[in-house]
Amino acid sequence: VQLQASGGGLVQPGGSLRLSCVGSGLPFSRYNMGWFRQSPGKEREFVAGVTGSGVISTLADSVKGRFAIARDGAKNTVYLTMNSLNSEDTAVYYCAADSTGLRLGVEIDEYQDWGQGTQVTVSS
Repeated sequence: VQLQASGGGLVQPGGSLRLSCVGSGLPFSRYNMGWFRQSPGKEREFVAGVTGSGVISTLADSVKGRFAIARDGAKNTVYLTMNSLNSEDTAVYYCAADSTGLRLGVEIDEYQDWGQGTQVTVSS
């Protein structure tokens, strides 16, 4: 299983970015997918998750109303659209895959495979 995250960069406060995560070597539609982030000195935290079917998704309270997660099965890709970014969103963002097919997880240990991370910096 390989996950390749991209789309990070430098953005001004109030701006937007869309992260992408392409999966290979896995039956993509069967995997729940998640996005996590980690800021310097902080623990990795859950941001968003979506089921294999794409029907059910969940967002962390800190990003509700600003972020959205979606997936494109034909492209084996999951997206994280981030709007109204602020400095607290600055972090390395990681995508992750859960092959168990159980409930949509929000904990790190519920995901088995991880991408390399993409840096998002919100600064003026």
